[in-house]
Amino acid sequence: MTSKKNIEFLDNETQINNSIVDVITLGCSKNLVDSEQLMRQFDVLGYKVRHDAENPDGEIVIINTCGFIGDAKEESINTILQFAELKKHKKLQKLFVMGCLSERYLTELRLEIPEVDKFYGKFNYNDILTDLGQDYRADLRLDRVLTTPSHYAYIKISEGCNRTCSYCAIPIITGRHRSRSMEDIENEVKGLVSTGVKEFQLIAQDLSYYGQDRYKILKLAELTERLSDIPGVEWLRLHYAYPAQFPYDILKVMRERDNVCNYLDIALQHVSNNMLSKMKRNFTADQTYELIDRIRTEVPGIHLRTTLLLGHPGETEEDVNELKEFVRKARFERLGAFAFSNEEGTFAYKTYADDIPLDVKQRRVDEIMSIQQGISAEINQEKIGKTLKVIIDRVEDEYFVGRTEYDSPEVDQEVLIPVKTAGVVKGQFYQAKIVDATDFDLYGE
Repeated sequence: MTSKKNIEFLDNETQINNSIVDVITLGCSKNLVDSEQLMRQFDVLGYKVRHDAENPDGEIVIINTCGFIGDAKEESINTILQFAELKKHKKLQKLFVMGCLSERYLTELRLEIPEVDKFYGKFNYNDILTDLGQDYRADLRLDRVLTTPSHYAYIKISEGCNRTCSYCAIPIITGRHRSRSMEDIENEVKGLVSTGVKEFQLIAQDLSYYGQDRYKILKLAELTERLSDIPGVEWLRLHYAYPAQFPYDILKVMRERDNVCNYLDIALQHVSNNMLSKMKRNFTADQTYELIDRIRTEVPGIHLRTTLLLGHPGETEEDVNELKEFVRKARFERLGAFAFSNEEGTFAYKTYADDIPLDVKQRRVDEIMSIQQGISAEINQEKIGKTLKVIIDRVEDEYFVGRTEYDSPEVDQEVLIPVKTAGVVKGQFYQAKIVDATDFDLYGE
């Protein structure tokens, strides 16, 4: 029954258990996990829950926002305004906003967009249930309604970040690093395996630091070993490691465990000592080269994904040329480059003038990505004739679309197999012979 303090959120005529809840997730896979957990709570209460529906027209809309950089903030605000307009014209009953943007700008948003019934931050979104007169089910806290294909899921192993990178607003939004217990993560994975999930992407803002706060020692390697021992876990993939204090014992686990993918996402951002210092990365160019060499030596055949940041205040053409040479030498299998966004509250915002024009930033990004396109094309050509293990994600036009262990969902390349191939089923593994390649995709049979 709805309590008096919650009357403002519900019309008397609302039939709760017949209500449609549309959840819209913006930003990263860590946000997606939060949405999936909240959706499970609504699901068990009898609501009809939809995620990123093509035409979200439910009685209740919940927007999970991103507040990381300028473009993401703009997308979040535009989405809120779109549904605020619907609320104004009484085309939906309740509009709630949660996530990183509202964690960061709660006061401003309340004033600017009064059509939103209530804003929630990054960590109190379960209060939406309470404010709707419902009880949060703590016994279901590890349960989720998967929005991904049923054979893979993201596993968030920690929250927050202790690093002090000059450009990054994440610690402002999420606070200090907080590792989940290994037992908690194991139980979540076991539960998902029981529903048919085979592939797990381990995610955190900083995988490298996992365990230090809780166990007083780095524990990523032990956690990965324990998860790889769970029957039914066929692939584990690691995202968002930090180069400083890198947990080198994870490399032995990757090399020796067949179900730990030879893949690592490690954001390096730059290689020039000038920029690494200004970015407060606590790492040097020499250490970066040594790290890459050691990873490739200890895990032969590993595929590395990195992220580079162009246009940070103080970046010179000499710095950019040094970065280009690094990209050519390191030959990353996967690479993304982004332009600097001057974020309120960060060290860079307080300390430096954002004096590099946007067109110069974008030109530098484009130059790096042009180099990477050539590297990716060469690496893909080397795969022609090889047979690789592939999992099938979906059918699209004339192809089954799959991935190898070297490819994470959404961000990496895919393997295209003609749909006329007999016996292929989504969510299953197959051996595929690579017969052709483009710059960023493979073709198999």
